[in-house]
This record gives sequence, C-alpha cells and structure tokens, in this order.
Amino acid sequence: MSDDETRAEIDKKYEKLLAAATGSNINNTETDDDKETESEPEYQKPSTTNIVDMMLGKSSAKTLDSETMILETQKRIWAAIKQGGAEYYGIISESDEFLREHVNEKIPMAVMFVDLVGSTDMSLSLPEEKVAMIVSSFAQEMAISVKQHSGYTLKFVGDAVIGYFIHKSALMASDNAISCAQNMIQIIEEGINPILNNYDYPDLFIKIGIDYGESMVMRYGKDKTRAHVDLLGPVLNIAAKVQNKAKPQQILIGEDIFNKIHPSTQKNFELKVWDEDSWNYRNRHTGKLYPVYASKTKL
Repeated sequence: MSDDETRAEIDKKYEKLLAAATGSNINNTETDDDKETESEPEYQKPSTTNIVDMMLGKSSAKTLDSETMILETQKRIWAAIKQGGAEYYGIISESDEFLREHVNEKIPMAVMFVDLVGSTDMSLSLPEEKVAMIVSSFAQEMAISVKQHSGYTLKFVGDAVIGYFIHKSALMASDNAISCAQNMIQIIEEGINPILNNYDYPDLFIKIGIDYGESMVMRYGKDKTRAHVDLLGPVLNIAAKVQNKAKPQQILIGEDIFNKIHPSTQKNFELKVWDEDSWNYRNRHTGKLYPVYASKTKL
C-alpha cells in the first residue's frame, strides 16, 4: 500500500469515528459533482494536535473510544515515520505536578511497568535513528493510554514505561490499570504494528506487570519546584518483578490488585504456578510465596 493510500484509509476511518466520539455531524449528502471536484485534503500534522491535547488533559473534550484511539495512534505513527518523529505534549509534567503536591505522603495506587520486547534485536537490524523513533513513539503512545485511563506516567526508562493510577476507590484505580493494560496491547496489535508493517519494520510486543499498594512520594533535594520527585515502595518492586516474568503480549498482576478488580475481569486471569527457584518473592505479612495471575490468551 502506498503512502497516499495508507494516509487516505486512516483519515477516512478516523474522521467517521471522531465525529461519532465528539458528537459532530458530517454532511454525507454531497453530490456526485461534489465528489468529482473535491480534492484530497493535504495532510498536516497540526490537524491531530487538538486530539493529542484532549487525551493529555489539555481540554474538556470527551474521552475517545478505543477504536478512535487506535486510528489516532496510526496517524501519529505514520507521521513519525514520514517526518522522523511525532510531537507529544504534557505526558510527564502532570505526574510531576501531582507528586510535588504530595511529597512525603504515602499514597495507595496501582503501579504498572510496561516493557518493549526485542528492542536490542531491533537495534541490530535498523539504523539508530529509526530505533529511537520507534521506541520514542511507542513509549509516548503507551503514556497516552495511561492518561486516557485516568492514570499518570511516572517516567520513561529506556524502552520501558512506568505508570500509576490513583482513585479514592481502590477498586476503580485497579480496574483502570487493568483496562489500560488491555488497551495498550490492542494499540500495539491494531494501531502501531499495521503501520510499521506497511514500511517493513518489525512488529512490536510488550510485557506488562501491575500491582496495588502504598508508595511514598520522595523529593531529592530542597528545591520544591526543580528537585527530582519519584515514588518508592514495594509495589513498584513487585510490579517490576512480575513484568520481567511476563511473556510477550501478556499481563501479569499481583494478588493485591487481583483481589480488587471486578469479578468479570478476574475471569480473564489465571493463577500462575511457579517453583521457588523461578519465583521467590514472599508476602511481607504471611511469609508465603506471593501469588501472581496471568492474563489468558485473549482478553
């Protein structure tokens, strides 16, 4: 498929879905003469900026459905490939602002680690600038999904993304995190990979680990506005550990978050059975091996 055909197909699907998502009306009563004389609109990157801002909380626009998100992802990935990168705004700053308001506080939250599989192999087969473009776009698309599910992106670490979800209801925060993880896999499979394949780039795969617990907000230094802020706590450790055990396109979650998600969502996960040589993380209160649950083949 040519560049023009790829762009036209994405734009056509996107405009229809965006109109439905935002409540806009599209006039479908054009005549044959109109169709003949109407020229294809020139693709302009700023045409997507408002939607990016919307997903990053810069406006009061409606939340986009997953299908529209996928098409918007395709537009950004297409632009990144053609222009050497896409511009994203405000992804980390919102987390930074939130944490600075809660320094030295212990906050209950769902924590997510998302890791890109095979980036090392990718770096051996593609030029460095192409790898950097793919990894950067991947990480920021994942961050957009975190924002879309009422979460914060803590930081990017190489080809990994760390996010967290806070809500007055632990059940809601947990469900938001799981829904986000499911959406991320869908974005990879239906949004990013089809565009990469069109340009002979390899498929992307991710591993996700999530758990729930308290994290301490830390500030490294006295400067309230510029000193680095971060999170510290066992929930970050367990989320990172279970992510390392996940298979490509799999979500692993700890028992603490499993017990908080809706029963209908619990049915999508099954208990993992590992020996102590493979998994030796123990519950701090009971001393028993900490149970981990894995997403089934299809969520």
